[in-house]
Amino acid sequence: MKIAKIEDLHCDAGWRKFSFLKVTTDDGLIGWSEYTEGDGSPGLTSIIHCMAEALIGMDPRPVQAISSLLYIRHQQAVNGVNQRAMAAIENAFLDIKGKALGVPVYELFEGPVRTRFPVYWSHCGTYRVRNHVDVGTPQAFTYDDIAALGAEVKARGFKGLKTNILDFDGEKLVGFGPGAGRTPGWPELNVDRKTLQSVRDTLAAFRAGAGPDMDLYLDVNYHFKTEGLLKVAKAVEPYDLTWLEFDTWDPQALALIRSRSPCPIASSESVSGRRAYRPFLNAYASDVVIVDVLWNGFLESMKVASMAESYEVNVAPHNYYGHLATAISAHFCAVTPNFRVMEVDIDSVRWRDELFLCAPVIENGDLLLPTGPGWGVEVNEAAVRARAPK
Repeated sequence: MKIAKIEDLHCDAGWRKFSFLKVTTDDGLIGWSEYTEGDGSPGLTSIIHCMAEALIGMDPRPVQAISSLLYIRHQQAVNGVNQRAMAAIENAFLDIKGKALGVPVYELFEGPVRTRFPVYWSHCGTYRVRNHVDVGTPQAFTYDDIAALGAEVKARGFKGLKTNILDFDGEKLVGFGPGAGRTPGWPELNVDRKTLQSVRDTLAAFRAGAGPDMDLYLDVNYHFKTEGLLKVAKAVEPYDLTWLEFDTWDPQALALIRSRSPCPIASSESVSGRRAYRPFLNAYASDVVIVDVLWNGFLESMKVASMAESYEVNVAPHNYYGHLATAISAHFCAVTPNFRVMEVDIDSVRWRDELFLCAPVIENGDLLLPTGPGWGVEVNEAAVRARAPK
């Protein structure tokens, strides 16, 4: 078996695009992976092709050997988009290997440890404030709308929801994103009293609607520096969070915030590679380590999880993409003993389900592990090609 062809496919996903890598072998097997050119990865497709086309003619099945080769070739700039490119290639090759052997990927790694696992509804409310037209839901205008959404999450059987800061501009709710350059506050990233009140109002609405038994998570991303994060941590105390999530590149600052926080801290979704995770683990900086399987690659994600377990820390996948990405993350959850909980976007573009075959199933707040060969989820190539990115 040899690698014969490398292709990339992209489609409209509303406020973003979904991107896929398609690897075809000389005997007709196809391996798929999902990736994103958003969130600091512009030009990733070109990097993937530069790496992958050098592998044409090779056998894709010794995945670890190929991943190690790619690492050595790019170790002068191994993290960031280079790591994300290696991850996309690695994940597609694992799909091929599973299909070649007629088994799910988790079978290649002595799994499964579990076949169903709890998920939380991610970006809950965020998309209904910002992207409701594409999502096909009514716009959330007020905190009363947010409370009603919390009740909906509970009624649909979910045990957890994660939201972001939803700010009220005097007329309606709006998104909050200074750490992404979307709202005022960049580059100083200071927190003010109005923002802290928005934190309280958002969480109070969800807690009122979803009830006391709902696991409630808040993700504030890169929006504040250490001073502001300490203030946010203090503000969330009355709402009994399952975790407060944010990102910082300073392990000692993260450890300081954790030491003063009234709730568990989750972080590190943007970190790439076990070498970069090590300073955060050495600092005992967070209660839960977030790992993006699309950005790290499946093999590296497993190594990060194993390293975290030696520090008595559980891991949770960062997953807010399409159904193929959810399947890849599900296989990671299935073989990782120190698994915490899985992230899934429930609200998405109305046509997301059309883009995939055998999409993962959520039942009573649990995701059921796909069982087909490879990742167990296929890209509907015709549907993807029919929806060109905007």
